[in-house]
Amino acid sequence: MLRIPALFAAIALVLAGCATPPPPTMGPDGRPLPRVYRISAGETAEVQFRMLDSVNALRQAAGAAPVELNAKLTAAAATHSRDMSVQNRPWHFGSDGSSPIDRVQRSGYAGQLVGETISETYETELETLAAWMDQPDTRRVILDPQARSMGFSWYQENNGKLWWTLILAK
Repeated sequence: MLRIPALFAAIALVLAGCATPPPPTMGPDGRPLPRVYRISAGETAEVQFRMLDSVNALRQAAGAAPVELNAKLTAAAATHSRDMSVQNRPWHFGSDGSSPIDRVQRSGYAGQLVGETISETYETELETLAAWMDQPDTRRVILDPQARSMGFSWYQENNGKLWWTLILAK
């Protein structure tokens, strides 16, 4: 008697697996609307090293030396990402008037700032990196041959919005 309901349950699971996923919701421009990308606390290192590997692959292709992830620069990036969220605008100045140079110095990093790239988005870190590479000014920062250290962090709001900050220094 229990075999027939179990058989029907198994058939239902197989058929559910065969169903095609719903098509993505399209925006007015004909492109799929972005889906919220959530980062859990346990994924921090994975996301940071995925970005580091991707930046270094781009740098290698451009003939530039690799960069290393630096904890002090990453702390400065995390502080700025959260501050941009508080200010609700992506820009390079902190709510206290600090510049990227000020934040790098405050972090205790002994070197010199090469540049900072920022973004406000719902996209993944790799989609954000691709967008940065499409812009000449942020591309120049990422590929700057003088850079030797990288800080990378983000702040994610409850609605999923991400505030990304990437700092390169020498």
